[in-house]
Amino acid sequence: MPQQHLPPDGRPSRLASLLVPFRTAEWYARRAVRAAAYPIRGIWYFLRHPEFYPLFVGRLLPLSIISFLVYFLLFAFTFVPQLLFLLIFQGRAGALINTTVLVLGEGLVIIQGLFEGFFVDECRVDIFDATLINHDYTDLVAPQRILFVDAPNSVRMLGKPTQRAEYQPWSFKQIVELIVFLPLNLVPYVGTPIFIMITGSRLGKLSHHRWFKLRGLNKKEIKNELRLRRWEYLWFGTVAMILELIPVLSLFFLLTTTAGAAMWVAKMEERARTRAGQPIANPHDAHAEDEGPVYHDDPV
Repeated sequence: MPQQHLPPDGRPSRLASLLVPFRTAEWYARRAVRAAAYPIRGIWYFLRHPEFYPLFVGRLLPLSIISFLVYFLLFAFTFVPQLLFLLIFQGRAGALINTTVLVLGEGLVIIQGLFEGFFVDECRVDIFDATLINHDYTDLVAPQRILFVDAPNSVRMLGKPTQRAEYQPWSFKQIVELIVFLPLNLVPYVGTPIFIMITGSRLGKLSHHRWFKLRGLNKKEIKNELRLRRWEYLWFGTVAMILELIPVLSLFFLLTTTAGAAMWVAKMEERARTRAGQPIANPHDAHAEDEGPVYHDDPV
């Protein structure tokens, strides 16, 4: 929580007490906006680094074409029946929006189940590690993969991992959750935002799986990290989920969001190491971007 400024007698003034809820709301808002910005910043970062382009063209362009076919078939054969069904319960505008998100979610389930876990994850690891190297955090990456330090850019520096490397574990549970929560889109007005935020929350928590493994954290330590940044992961994941729902470009946004996640890590590492006065491997307090005490709350 934001610190209260106490008068000389040590007791908070009435005005200060009245302002506490507003300062708390502002603090939460700043944390949310900051975390939500990283997937967007990742797009610009990716585009500014041409060394990343071969990773997209060589591996993801063919999958993007396949994803286009998946969405084309879904919209051609399933959109109208679902729209007609939702029109029974919702207005025309609400049914149109919710049906669109519903079909996009169905396509995302198919694409994730068929492609992402098997063909894309290695590429995302490379983007994440290369972004950390670009931010001068080679020491995080070096213990777990071979690096060619004389290479002309960060991508070419990347050799084979010496330990198991995954950006986020392929999770059957995640696929099931997507399927289970898809019917939320049938609920007028609030169903679609709730669906995006619920699924986005899990997506956000998985965004730093690679970072946790690079630091050698155990399950208990990872759980603590997730708890400390639960609010930020909600909003990071919500924006990432919205980007993933964009047809055809969803696989491109997987890479740019990965770059954004690594940029976020670099910022937290920088702040944590500055506070510690030396490189550290476990910056538990680095989730607070502003100066001030660490939150220990349960906002969601």
